Amino acid sequence: MTIAIQHARLIDGTGTVQDRATLLVRGTKILAAGPSNEVKIPKGAVRIDGRGLSIIPGLIDCHVHLCLGGEPDVVGALESEQPSYTLLKSAMHAKATIDAGFTTVRDVGSRDHSIFTVKQAIESGLMPGPRIIGAGRAICMIGGHARFIGQEVKGAEHVRRVVAEQVAAGAGVIKIIASGGVLTPGTSPDEAQMTMEELTAAVDAAHQAGKRVAAHAHGAAGMKNAIHAGVRSIEHATLLDDESGALIKRYGVYMVPTLSALATTAACRLGCGIPDSALAKAKSMTKRHQGSFKTAHRSGIAIAMGTDAGTPFNYHGENAQELERMVAFGMTPMEAIIASTATAAQLIGIQDSVGILAKGMEADLVILKGNPLRRIEVLRDRDKIAGVMKAGKFVTGALAK
Repeated sequence: MTIAIQHARLIDGTGTVQDRATLLVRGTKILAAGPSNEVKIPKGAVRIDGRGLSIIPGLIDCHVHLCLGGEPDVVGALESEQPSYTLLKSAMHAKATIDAGFTTVRDVGSRDHSIFTVKQAIESGLMPGPRIIGAGRAICMIGGHARFIGQEVKGAEHVRRVVAEQVAAGAGVIKIIASGGVLTPGTSPDEAQMTMEELTAAVDAAHQAGKRVAAHAHGAAGMKNAIHAGVRSIEHATLLDDESGALIKRYGVYMVPTLSALATTAACRLGCGIPDSALAKAKSMTKRHQGSFKTAHRSGIAIAMGTDAGTPFNYHGENAQELERMVAFGMTPMEAIIASTATAAQLIGIQDSVGILAKGMEADLVILKGNPLRRIEVLRDRDKIAGVMKAGKFVTGALAK
């Protein structure tokens, strides 16, 4: 069957906009995308009137934790749950994510390898959800940040063994912890974690397995170590300085800013349920985080969208709030959309199949009532989502019925 969406505004992920465009989908692929007066619609095609609608590529969130539910104390919540309960939560969060127009996510840390079970269930059609590139457990030093969703390691050989275990379990990306963090008690975000030998071993072992490495790093020292070790992306990059920013740009490393994580935590008052230490750290870094993002954007660093969804009050399904923050801190709506589509796909390594709307690409797309280039907030308004298509099939929205 061929589906023709006619006379819509096409925002294709490359920076190009066509105001009267037609997009054809056949099977799982895009058959054609271009001006309505040039695209020939095959006989028997299902036609959808796209007047007043905008089509964008399926959105990509490069930093989520499907096992976390946005609770005030996510560490305490996770530690009190049975693994089977966490798995059910993860499935619910996956559905909320695709309902919001996010057809791909990179899950960069889960309590165990059940994220690969969620991935399998989605791919087999057992449940709805986004395409998942999962890390499994994050790799951290003994007593380090993220140990509640991680595997603690000591020494380069241990690191290599753990990387191999993650890959064998199904990891599509390796996540390492290069600095302290906000949510883990007793860790400082501006202090480096893991040794250079351990970081380098992780990257080398990952590359031998054909996998890329994402590094959690708030502080500049952690960022520099991770960049020199050869990581593909810096997650958060909260306390960017001139040297770390220059290194990121020189080595073509991507920044995944996760503005929403600190913002939703820092917005709370004492007594809201977030542990006092985490709340204090978030409040102390939020302005610096915003400044780091602005600096990175002005300097031309490649920025891929990520939310850290699952952290306190940072809910799955509200992922598009990140684009609103990116626009508030200097990006144009078009730049924010590109960061959430084409650039995100390039970071993850799936740019040959998703991220832009062009002939031969997977038919991952979101159809919106309104124009996100005028109001980026349209993306977070569920009433404005007419349909979400993943691999040629409408999975949510009025058009899915």
